[in-house]
Amino acid sequence: MYIEQLKFPIGKFNGAKNDFSVESGIEVIDTFPKSIANSTLNLGDEELSWKYRPDGWNIKQLVHHCADSHLNALLRFKLALTEENPTIRPYEEHLWAQLEVGSNNHLAGSLDLITATHFKWVELLNSMKPKDFEKTWFHPIAQKKTDLFQNLAHYAWHCEHHLAHIELAKSSLGVHN
Repeated sequence: MYIEQLKFPIGKFNGAKNDFSVESGIEVIDTFPKSIANSTLNLGDEELSWKYRPDGWNIKQLVHHCADSHLNALLRFKLALTEENPTIRPYEEHLWAQLEVGSNNHLAGSLDLITATHFKWVELLNSMKPKDFEKTWFHPIAQKKTDLFQNLAHYAWHCEHHLAHIELAKSSLGVHN
């Protein structure tokens, strides 16, 4: 049970909650770049290697992952808005995290990418009509289609989920390394 709490410190994503709204999702997407930058500010190389749980990613991998994941999300939203239920391209995120660019101490590029991606993403989200959030994409591994409202809820959760991981890693002071 303890590992599950470390894996999902804010709980597992189970779909949009009753109090979730497009506006609240956009707010999370909008504030995430500043939140993750503040959360990693002044961390040294040793601290960037701290993990939030045994066999979990370290802080630097979490930051690089968010840059990769959210760039993919922006592109997936654009695909769903311009194509009829497009099949998205999955990727091996755990392998990306093992690449040098997914595990190095140079966070500036990923933080800049997060900032730019989220700026464009918020612009896109704010331009969408309510009916646009009903558009879908198909995930070939999950074998399901999901509308953009649920995807917005998922990515808002994803932001908060990984911010919580970073805070757990910091509070553990490297005990899980």
